[in-house]
Amino acid sequence: MGNRNNSNARGPRPDGSRGRLAGGVGGVMSAGALFSVAELFAAFFGPQASPLTSVGAAFIDFTPAWMKNFAVATFGTQDKTVLLLSMAVAVIILSAAAGVLSRIRFAAGGALVAVFAAVMAGSIITRAGATVPDLVPLLAGTVAGLWALRYLATAHPFRKQAPAGGGPAHAAPPLAASDPALSAPPSRRTFLLRSAAVAGAAVVLGLGGAALSGARNTALKVRQALRLPGPKTTAPALPADVQAPVAGVTPFITPNADFYRIDTALVVPRLDPGPWRLRVHGMVENEFTMGFDELLAAELVESYVTLTCVSNVVGGNLAGNAKWLGYPLREVMARARPTAGADMVLSTSADGFSASTPLPVLQDQRDAMLAIGMNGEPLPLEHGFPVRMVVPGLYGFVSATKWVVDLEVTTFAKKAGYWTSRGWSSHGTIKTASRVEVPRALARVPAGTVGIGGSAWAQRRGISKVEIQLDNGAWRAATLAVGASVDTWRQWSYQWHGATEGLHNVRVRAYDMDGTLQTEKQAPPEPDGSTGWHSITFTVV
Repeated sequence: MGNRNNSNARGPRPDGSRGRLAGGVGGVMSAGALFSVAELFAAFFGPQASPLTSVGAAFIDFTPAWMKNFAVATFGTQDKTVLLLSMAVAVIILSAAAGVLSRIRFAAGGALVAVFAAVMAGSIITRAGATVPDLVPLLAGTVAGLWALRYLATAHPFRKQAPAGGGPAHAAPPLAASDPALSAPPSRRTFLLRSAAVAGAAVVLGLGGAALSGARNTALKVRQALRLPGPKTTAPALPADVQAPVAGVTPFITPNADFYRIDTALVVPRLDPGPWRLRVHGMVENEFTMGFDELLAAELVESYVTLTCVSNVVGGNLAGNAKWLGYPLREVMARARPTAGADMVLSTSADGFSASTPLPVLQDQRDAMLAIGMNGEPLPLEHGFPVRMVVPGLYGFVSATKWVVDLEVTTFAKKAGYWTSRGWSSHGTIKTASRVEVPRALARVPAGTVGIGGSAWAQRRGISKVEIQLDNGAWRAATLAVGASVDTWRQWSYQWHGATEGLHNVRVRAYDMDGTLQTEKQAPPEPDGSTGWHSITFTVV
């Protein structure tokens, strides 16, 4: 009895929940050490050497089409932000589990870290352009993470200890007697100090890695210093009335900062245009490569072209219009001289994305180009610097390859692009579409005269007429702004006089230059673009 009382007087028995919490915290801190060290080392390698980047890219590659549709439809251009946050949550859960396991037996927690590292290694080594040395950052990070895990696992005050009598059932692994830091007795103060030290080191190393990566970012520096040459063929001046006269309608020219971005690159590739090369090969009589200086010296053309993403839902905002500067792809194909039987060009980006574009589209007189400029400045990094493809009339998933480095002339029977191999269509002709932009959905507008407006597009065909329907009544002709070309969207407007208070609905539909009405049938983006008439509800007050 006396012995038991003396034992209880020493303090409460270890609290399992508090011990698990401490173990989880230690695991998360260790993950911070792993990734901060890995990212610091990755600054000296290619972008594929970053564990976070490569794991995220691998996840995107294996994402089924339905999940991709859901992500883009739900989160739009923020889909990658959501993916990064989801990855962060997954890392926290897995690292916390490793920390809890290490509280009981360090080998178990270390084994979970090793499995996670193996998955990351597989993601790195399978990225486009990756080599074995690209695994060095992950190796350095894993060593740092395991050391931090053990450093914290041996310090927290609720770590299970072997009984005084030497019972083996729940004994912690022996500490390294030669390492005073690891053999220090556990206590709250020791655990907090070590956690703070690991967290502080992770933050410093992470910031250092980011700073070093930025300092080594040749692409950004070159882009900032680059002065684009003038085009041989300039774009026709825009008509004075190209913008619809309704406040709030999308600008006819989309500013670069507002231009939608949908691609498979979790982290934007940063290519130095100096060593950049475009390889043209396959079913051609003349294989060759082009450098960036050659493009700058070529006879460039300038053109306004509206791009549209196949993931754009009815009424969606995944479309943008810009003035592009580039070298005509028909000239590239003329130099390559495709052989008989070729019907497709497989374009590949620096990060491994590929698109299958019908060969005839790159040989006709449309302004399909290797673009180097966007709205009067070099391409932004996120929009393909130094070179991307722009092809009027086709959805981006079969034409608008960013950071392009390879053009293979081939056939649809032999090769398939990134999304075509995942069940999407192979040709991707843009469908006629229209949307209401003003009023916004669920907006409240004053009674009297209500301005209604929006945009419509049918690239390579053009828009001839737009009609709206108010509250399921008769269709009314909207006023079209002056068109710039068949390759750009066309804006429209309507003044509704005598708008009465209450809830109202407006629907829109468009006709192309052939007089063909866009289909009313509702269809999702997969496999070749959404269809349907856009409608919104608003309130007049």
